[in-house]
Amino acid sequence: MHNLAIALKQNGYQVTGSDDEIFEPSRSRLMQYNLLPDRDGWSPEKISGELDAVILGMHARKDNPEMLKAQELGVKIFSYPEFLYHHSRNKKRIVIGGSHGKTTITGMVMHVLKEMGKDFDYMVGSKLRNFDVMVRLSDDAPLMIFEGDEYLTSPIDRRPKFHWYKPHIALLSGIAWDHINVFPTFENYIEQFSIFIGLIEKNGTLIYCKEDHVLENVVAAARDDIRKIPYFLPEYRVKSGKTTLVTLEGEFSLKVFGKHNLMNINGARLVCNELGVSNDDFYKAITTFSGAANRLELVRQANGNWLFKDFAHAPSKVFATIRAVREQFPGKKLVACLELHTFSSLSKGFLNEYRGSFDLADEGCVFFNPHAVNLKRLPSLHHDDIREGFGNEKLVIFDNSKKMTGWLMVQKVPETVFLMMSSGDFDGMDWDKLSSQLV
Repeated sequence: MHNLAIALKQNGYQVTGSDDEIFEPSRSRLMQYNLLPDRDGWSPEKISGELDAVILGMHARKDNPEMLKAQELGVKIFSYPEFLYHHSRNKKRIVIGGSHGKTTITGMVMHVLKEMGKDFDYMVGSKLRNFDVMVRLSDDAPLMIFEGDEYLTSPIDRRPKFHWYKPHIALLSGIAWDHINVFPTFENYIEQFSIFIGLIEKNGTLIYCKEDHVLENVVAAARDDIRKIPYFLPEYRVKSGKTTLVTLEGEFSLKVFGKHNLMNINGARLVCNELGVSNDDFYKAITTFSGAANRLELVRQANGNWLFKDFAHAPSKVFATIRAVREQFPGKKLVACLELHTFSSLSKGFLNEYRGSFDLADEGCVFFNPHAVNLKRLPSLHHDDIREGFGNEKLVIFDNSKKMTGWLMVQKVPETVFLMMSSGDFDGMDWDKLSSQLV
């Protein structure tokens, strides 16, 4: 939401906002653009009939006093995705969706288009190098690139966000059950992707990962008035910690690695082809893509040791991330650590989805904060529940971040790769301090 506020201000709008708590880096960035509210909390007295619109974030509650005041006064209320669609009605819309990889693929497409000098608006879910903000809105750009999130739109609109965007070009990277608090069965979750495909504009294009069999079945049942273009794992090789793409246009050394990222590259290539970018130009541009923030991001490398952090939290992401690091560093000790942070991952009944995910790690630990469990009003989580769910008796479980850090330090030997995975922050992890201890 703070990126949208910045984008609107950059586009000439007068913007104000409010929240009950504002964390970093949002607070500093809002301050930088003179958008930080004078105080935390809600101020319904500031809502008047003179406002053009109120944009409602997903995490506002149904009884939010500012929203209720806006409803009472008849002020137009947009959800975040509704407003983005409203802005892009007369543009060509490109939507990147899927249970995993959508941020990275969106970032890849944006990176290549920028390298090609193309003008486009965008909304992406992570900070990207060479992009100041995560949202850009302009009057003139003919395209808008969306990261298509399947989570709910707002407290008063319970449809998934990506159902709003009605793409001309869509990409789906795969389907793996997530967000069980709003999609209680896998069938219900799959249905949201079928609906999304049904909302692609007539004569539009759907690019999809053919190696995901659940997705392949969904696409096979989709309507026939859209083009369906599959993509696969491309040819590549890994040598001395470097991944190289092998293509008809030549060989291209990459800054990213892992089979999932190679699949992401192939999907992004097909999107860029649809936007007029040749394979040769795409491959040359993608060699300088270094990834999105917190997506297999290298924190530090020294003395033969490595420390990566990754946003992986859903089971499919954990599997893919550990597999990628194992393949990239086959001769090194791999120590993997996962924080359970989301509603799904902290739910006892969902833990079986992680079964086998740590099998390729030499040592592994799982951390959870009991406070997070309480905040989500979930039943207490026990260490044995986690071990049983993951199907790994060797797994070490922590509910105290200092003890976890102590355990990590014991694992340090020459030629070790540390992989820290979380959509949270490991209870306020000091990454500079950790990297100096481990690497």
